[in-house]
Amino acid sequence: MSRVVQAVRAVVAPLSRTRVFRRWIGPALLPPVERFVSWISRGRVQVSGLLVPSLVLHTIGAKSGRPRDAPLMYTPDGKGRAIVAGTNFAGPNHPAWTSNLLAHPDAEISVRGRRYAVRARLLSDVEREEAWATIERQWPGYRNYERSSGRKVRLFLLQPVKRIE
Repeated sequence: MSRVVQAVRAVVAPLSRTRVFRRWIGPALLPPVERFVSWISRGRVQVSGLLVPSLVLHTIGAKSGRPRDAPLMYTPDGKGRAIVAGTNFAGPNHPAWTSNLLAHPDAEISVRGRRYAVRARLLSDVEREEAWATIERQWPGYRNYERSSGRKVRLFLLQPVKRIE
């Protein structure tokens, strides 16, 4: 990891744990900025990807049946898989993409402009502690989103099935 990324993380990580960030900046500002940067770069760049590994999750809506996209931070598990956490900026509700994965575990992800088919699996209670430890090595304090939300955050393991593009 470059010194620039480390320095930016050192500033951004504490800010991301503030109420202002969790309530206003994260949910209101980041999604449209992510969509714009992704559109302009044809999916090759994500704003969040400048700080942490990021992907775009492509799911099918649990209720609508329509395609849905969600830019997410992910944590590599060291075995070629990705862990994603439904923190929803510490909001009281689970993000919609987690319900989509529960209804339709076969999904796709885009990482740096490449698209992959994945199968999602909700982590069991036994697997959660190890997953959170792995996530927090990447982004210290991230589990505070779960603690602040008042709910058990859904953690998924995304297992690649095959590369699409």
